[in-house]
Amino acid sequence: MSNRDFYEVLGVSRDASAEEIRKAYRKLARKYHPDVNKSPDAEQKFKEVSEAYEVLKDPQKRANYDRFGHADPGAAGGAGFEGFGGGADFGFGDIFDMFFGGGRRRNPNAPQQGADLEYRLSVEFKDAVFGKEMDIAIPRTETCGKCQGSGAKPGTQPETCAACQGTGQAETVQNTPFGRIVNKRICQQCGGSGKIIREKCSDCGGSGSVKRRRKIHINIPAGIDEGKQLRVTGEGEPGINGGPPGDLYITIHVKPHEFFKREGDDLTCELPITFVQAALGDEVVVPTLDGRAKIKIPAGTQTGSEFRLRGKGVPRLHGYGQGDQRIKVKVVTPTHLSEEQKDLLRQFGKLSGDYISEQNNSFFDKMKRAFTGD
Repeated sequence: MSNRDFYEVLGVSRDASAEEIRKAYRKLARKYHPDVNKSPDAEQKFKEVSEAYEVLKDPQKRANYDRFGHADPGAAGGAGFEGFGGGADFGFGDIFDMFFGGGRRRNPNAPQQGADLEYRLSVEFKDAVFGKEMDIAIPRTETCGKCQGSGAKPGTQPETCAACQGTGQAETVQNTPFGRIVNKRICQQCGGSGKIIREKCSDCGGSGSVKRRRKIHINIPAGIDEGKQLRVTGEGEPGINGGPPGDLYITIHVKPHEFFKREGDDLTCELPITFVQAALGDEVVVPTLDGRAKIKIPAGTQTGSEFRLRGKGVPRLHGYGQGDQRIKVKVVTPTHLSEEQKDLLRQFGKLSGDYISEQNNSFFDKMKRAFTGD
């Protein structure tokens, strides 16, 4: 055992906090650990640092040290504190934490939040635009109602695991030249739960949870778009050991519409009109998502011309107002004409100065002209 002052060994003041003592120890242990430092005196300094930390980390031992120094008043003949080589519990978790910065193992019996769930919901195009309230059935894990989540048969209770005393961890101790190494593993008897169920619940088989479909009422907001998510707090998987439940995330898929398409907050559609309507102009009725509206087609309108209905688009999600409906015109060329219609078009062509060459000859006449150049 070293006779140096333990506070001096760790380089801290006598009123240092437990956290300051721990940080000082970690720093010096890294510096002098024999696997890292190959100096001849590294091993001795490492033992000295560990011995000081073993005393100062324990409130009772530290109080006795502050009062009596190296002399242990409870030991016969004034024997000192037990040194690092004899009684320090230097766990594998401490070594891993020292060199890799890892944290402590989580207590398996501590409350843990339940897992989040994702549900993919297909909605009609119109419902995504205007919003809708609806019920959905979610398959999820729920706390068993028969045993109230204990996993034990009603009238019985889970027992504390005798192997780990309810900690969920089993310890193995190994004495080495550098001290006593304590290795902690999940208890094999209870699987880390810290409890043993002698008589299991018949509904859940001892797990404390069952699979069910739960009906949930949701509100789809107006203007929601493809791929957006709705969050329903507390409707995910139940928590563990009394922890809070997770959340439900509903991912929206919008079904395509046969007439409308969406571009941002605008709705777009294509309106076929005749050659006569395009040439002379007309007033036509166009469908909207909530009814019908009239628009004027000016004379001389060309294919691809666009008209706009203000405020007939998609409501802005979580905002004010809504987009427009944009109507793109497509002039349709007739494919089946009567002879009277053809005569009228020929007259129109002559009046317009257009030369129209109609090829009504047979296939062989066309081939003949191609070779003779007529």
